[in-house]
Amino acid sequence: MNGEFLFKSGLFAGIAGLLFWIFQLFGSPDKSQEKSEPVIQSSGIARVPDNILPESTGEIIHHHWFSLAYSEDHEQAEWVVYELNIDRLNDNHAERPNTFRPDPDAGSGSAAPRDYAGSGYDKGHLCPAADMAFDDRAIDETFLMSNISPQTRAFNMGIWRKLEEKTRDWARKFGKIYVVTGPVLSAGRKQIGENRVTVPAAFYKVILAPDQSQIIAFVLPNETGTGDLQDYACTVDQAEEYTGIDFFPKLLIGPKEKLESALEIQKWPF
Repeated sequence: MNGEFLFKSGLFAGIAGLLFWIFQLFGSPDKSQEKSEPVIQSSGIARVPDNILPESTGEIIHHHWFSLAYSEDHEQAEWVVYELNIDRLNDNHAERPNTFRPDPDAGSGSAAPRDYAGSGYDKGHLCPAADMAFDDRAIDETFLMSNISPQTRAFNMGIWRKLEEKTRDWARKFGKIYVVTGPVLSAGRKQIGENRVTVPAAFYKVILAPDQSQIIAFVLPNETGTGDLQDYACTVDQAEEYTGIDFFPKLLIGPKEKLESALEIQKWPF
């Protein structure tokens, strides 16, 4: 009986010691070590400077490397904005995933790939996949449908692609640029798909080289381009009149406000 009692007592003591060790290991962490742990940035916080965001009435959605304003009425972004710099372009390694899908961050729900099926329109990128090829997650997020807009095939594969390529050339030349891209949206336009995605009449791109205090804008009809890129260049004031959007309202202030009314083609090598 005494042997059995001693055995049970020893077993109980062993279990109690084991539980105390587990509590010390997991239940009561070292406070000094806890304070020294780095703070991990939330995956929902975009690496886009707040001061480059245009004004908008749409829902602001921040992805990792670009931000956008989503229009529920038109089921696409009013604008997409991001920084493009030479380091990111030189680190061009990510493969194009072609994973078109609804944007789960759109509070009202976004368009879906099926909206474009049989419509005759391409799923045109606003933030180009090639601009985000420096990071696997970045390029993957460009295939969210909030970043997609209906484009005619000739436009998407023609002059729009030329402008995207030229934008990357300017990022290499100037070192860093801020890009705002979007559709020119209006009521009464043709709509496609179950979600009634508006087909834009035109698209725009506004590009700011902050270190050089240079800016240029483009408005291009959503059709086959018949001229040179220079033919579609305009002032920021003109682009704002076309779109109803105030571009770079936190940057183009004071003396820099005059940049909005100037079109200096010679500063942008074509």
